[in-house]
Amino acid sequence: MEILNMIFYTAITLGVLVFIHEFGHFITAKLTGMRVDRFSIGFPPRAFGKKIGDTDYCISWIPIGGYVKIAGMIDESMDTGFLNKEPQPWEFRSKPFWAKTLVISGGVIMNVLLAVFIFWGIHIVQGSYIAETTEVGHVFKNSVFDKSGLQNGDKILSINGDTVTHWEEVQNLLFVKNLGNDIDLKIDRNGQQFHINLPAQKGTGFSDSTQGLLVAHTSTVVDGVELNMPAGRIGLLPGDTLIGVGNEKVNQVEAVTAIRGNAAKNISIKWKRGEKIFFDTLTVTNEGRIGVRLSSRYTGPSKKIEYTIFQSLGVALKDIKESIYLFYLTFSKIFAGKTSVKDSLGGPIAIAQLATQSAEYGFSMFVWFMAQLSMSLAILNILPIPALDGGHLLMFVIEKVMGKEIPHKVKIVIQQAGFVILLLFMAFVIYNDITRF
Repeated sequence: MEILNMIFYTAITLGVLVFIHEFGHFITAKLTGMRVDRFSIGFPPRAFGKKIGDTDYCISWIPIGGYVKIAGMIDESMDTGFLNKEPQPWEFRSKPFWAKTLVISGGVIMNVLLAVFIFWGIHIVQGSYIAETTEVGHVFKNSVFDKSGLQNGDKILSINGDTVTHWEEVQNLLFVKNLGNDIDLKIDRNGQQFHINLPAQKGTGFSDSTQGLLVAHTSTVVDGVELNMPAGRIGLLPGDTLIGVGNEKVNQVEAVTAIRGNAAKNISIKWKRGEKIFFDTLTVTNEGRIGVRLSSRYTGPSKKIEYTIFQSLGVALKDIKESIYLFYLTFSKIFAGKTSVKDSLGGPIAIAQLATQSAEYGFSMFVWFMAQLSMSLAILNILPIPALDGGHLLMFVIEKVMGKEIPHKVKIVIQQAGFVILLLFMAFVIYNDITRF
């Protein structure tokens, strides 16, 4: 069941993102009068599909993205049959520079718009909560924080000299601004203040242990229950608060760990509904599941900020800016040798695990992850790498500057080289995923 859930959430995540990206190319081509010969999810060879009008809508065998084949353009299909014919009005090569640029950028534009729409919607519906505490509720075992001596209940006073007053500042300074740097934490433990030094973190959050911290004052809420699973059979319902697993009071992380660690065993569950307390025993499945989706709900001192529609858009654009900055920061740290490629880059297995984990933490977390991934795909695609959108765009700019077209044979060689680079990169990240997980 766990594998099926992973496949399901991964298919939704990547399916939506690839479709949105390719739809961007498709709709801009249509709007600029170009004929679209194929709309493919996946790279050639073609697996199956159906032709409607001029366009073949299909699924292809290599599942590392998708492409839209536009008449009169050298692309992933490597089709060059049109080169021996006179350019036609509906072909890509007959269109002006602005139209070509719009079509090539259409996928990236749609990925960015999707991210903006998701961030915008979340802020409209939920607003923002500022957790007015810097107290650590849980330190992940084997994380850099655990190994450096940070403990549950410690209050963080400053990070590399920057005073912190709420948890959002803690997260930003630890996982964004100081990514890959040595960190000095000034903490308060039971009224005594002292410093803890953290060595440069080599990861970016691809596993539970790399993030490392959970804020204090949280309750573990049941967001969803599978009725035919152990939790459903003992009467757990969405909205219940999970109090304990076994004889221990647990937060969300501890609850998930305890459940997974007792696969095929009997455990006791204690939960609260309103003012009533319930207690029962169930058997965890062989996969380490009981059929619940849990999330952490902060219950400590906080300040809620509600936004108007226009204010939400402004906050969403700020999220976009932070996504771009984090992408830049990650790769700058890689090139500077301050963080490792292995821990910083994730492939399909990493995406599958993160998509599933985010879905377990609730719908808003799942779509938030999708928005972040959409931004990453947009940035990657606009890079000037052969076979990617940015590579095509670079060639158009070169042609514009030169005042003449790059020879078709050269374009084909560049496209083929780019495709090989993409396959090698995909092989690397898959191998990286396997060795890491």
